[in-house]
Amino acid sequence: MIRVGPAGWSYADWEGRVYPAHKPPGFHALPFLARYFEGIEVDSSFYAMPRKEHAQRWATLVAQHPRFRFWMKLHRDFTHAPHEGTEEELQERGRVYREGIEPLVRARRLEALLAQFPVSFLFGKTEVRRLGRLRALFDPLPLVLEVRHASWFTPPAIDTIRGLGYSLAHVDLPPAWNHPPEWHPATGPIGYLRLHGRNTTQWFREGAERDDRYDYLYGPSELEALARRATRIAAEHDSTAVVTNNHFSGQAVANALEILHLLRGEPVPAPPEIVEAFPRLRSAVRIEGQQPLF
Repeated sequence: MIRVGPAGWSYADWEGRVYPAHKPPGFHALPFLARYFEGIEVDSSFYAMPRKEHAQRWATLVAQHPRFRFWMKLHRDFTHAPHEGTEEELQERGRVYREGIEPLVRARRLEALLAQFPVSFLFGKTEVRRLGRLRALFDPLPLVLEVRHASWFTPPAIDTIRGLGYSLAHVDLPPAWNHPPEWHPATGPIGYLRLHGRNTTQWFREGAERDDRYDYLYGPSELEALARRATRIAAEHDSTAVVTNNHFSGQAVANALEILHLLRGEPVPAPPEIVEAFPRLRSAVRIEGQQPLF
């Protein structure tokens, strides 16, 4: 099974482009997106520890969508801090994180945890030990590993990742000599394809902000190749996620809808706002909801 969805849902520049400019009473972005997608990656848990009351509300908000799942990013303390700290500190952070996501686990809405490491995280003994500690900390929850340096895609590294029990993510990034290859062998039960865009100019520009780096709209030929790649990944895994992280100005939602259309071979439902913002979607979607008069 392939689930497609965006990374995150709380972006100011999605107002009026993804979400209605004039929202009905009680509007919440999560059930709105769950009408169109079967999964979403939680981005906020990278910046702040998840809170139990939030996770409980998320599970409640998608209750009418039984196939909907969450992919939770691990907090940056686990992946981007220079050192994990003492064993006691690591255990405490793990306890807080697991407590925060417990409602999603209990409701069987958690598909996987995503451990995303920066390109500076290279294959080596210290780094492997770090992955081993994380695996022990979150066992038996499913873990997906995103690494962005090519050193992790050699046979010894792939075997190590497989031995640690991680599913290794496929990533789409601007091309660079040290970035991951387009294809690698499966290491676990979960297929994961993260699409970050290919904005080469901004990605490597010193001082570029997050919105600059992820400002990219995939073109039709690129999407066709990515849909084929997702299908190939799915053939080797029990379940597969395709996550669009090119979030700027709603591009992640537009591209996610186009990928769904390519995978299903028929028009998919979409809100009128996103079609108004991206007119080329008209050939890939059927509009749901009230369309603007002017």
